[in-house]
Amino acid sequence: MSFAILGLGTAVPPASITQVEATQIARAVCCRTKEQETWLPLMYDHTGIRSRHLSFGQPVIDDILHGTTFSQSIFLPTGRDDDHGPTTAQRMDRYVADASPLALHAAWQALHQSSLTAADISHLVTVSCTGFHAPGVDYELIHELGMAPTVQRTHVGFMGCHGALNGLRVARAFADSEPDARVLVCAVELCALHYHYGWDPQRIIANAIFADGAAAVIGVHDTLAPSGAWRVSATGSCLLPDSRQAMSWTIGDHGFEMTLSKRVPGLIREHLRPWLQSWLERRRLSIETVGSWAIHPGGPRILDATAESLGLGEDKLAAAREVFATHGNMSSPTVLFIVNQLRHQRAPLPCVALGFGPGLVAEAVLFE
Repeated sequence: MSFAILGLGTAVPPASITQVEATQIARAVCCRTKEQETWLPLMYDHTGIRSRHLSFGQPVIDDILHGTTFSQSIFLPTGRDDDHGPTTAQRMDRYVADASPLALHAAWQALHQSSLTAADISHLVTVSCTGFHAPGVDYELIHELGMAPTVQRTHVGFMGCHGALNGLRVARAFADSEPDARVLVCAVELCALHYHYGWDPQRIIANAIFADGAAAVIGVHDTLAPSGAWRVSATGSCLLPDSRQAMSWTIGDHGFEMTLSKRVPGLIREHLRPWLQSWLERRRLSIETVGSWAIHPGGPRILDATAESLGLGEDKLAAAREVFATHGNMSSPTVLFIVNQLRHQRAPLPCVALGFGPGLVAEAVLFE
């Protein structure tokens, strides 16, 4: 049994920055000494990112770049050494204001591609790790799209970059258990709201790669879908050994705090292939027979480590690198942007989507 995709929509905020502009912003917000400023280009230039979209809004970006205060935003740096940026509560206020419209945009696109109406949706799965409020994004989607009040809701929260893959697992379970289910999965993240102020090399790396976006998938049981639809036929998960401290995502007083150990690429190189090969063999596949790959670009080193572990050539990483170059790491929606690009390119099936999250945990979805 499988979950077949009828529509897939993506959305990003209108404001965007180049990586050169992002370096200038980091200089204004994070650096306290001239020596620190000399390190920034090294951190930002090697990401492979050309541009990203942020929910701050262009007036805030322009103010920081030009040293003005026209926007009067709480996100503008004060210039003080003890400036830690807005409180978590203030950041969550922006999440409440900006997350739902972005999710709605992606969901409308997915609906438009499918043959369904909002009233047809029986199950709603929302995914997010960058903000929480209730009633939340799920409520706004139901209200604004015009879904029935009886739609069944499930939220996948705080799972990190692989959250959308967890959402697809839930959708497949619904479709398998209720063959007439019509499921909407919507992932939305505003990573930029958790921008770190002040000098902390590890968190400045997060500043250099994270961005904002949303993606939505509408699907049904395999038997209700037309031929040619991409189908989620299997999902898998593996907690990599000795990785408890490798990646974490905690709530601080001034935003959510991402910790990424230098051990992550090495853990992926060592442990990913044995598990994934075994998982594929149980489905009469192998790494070599996979037609295409949607690998979540947690960062350039994570992509490199995945390619080395699995023996993949650059052609298999092209879609992931392009999405990362033009959108950065949007956390959970990112892998769906890659899947969307592969679908439009008519990439060969089967396709394996991979993502990594706190733990360190590897999550996989098989499309056939």
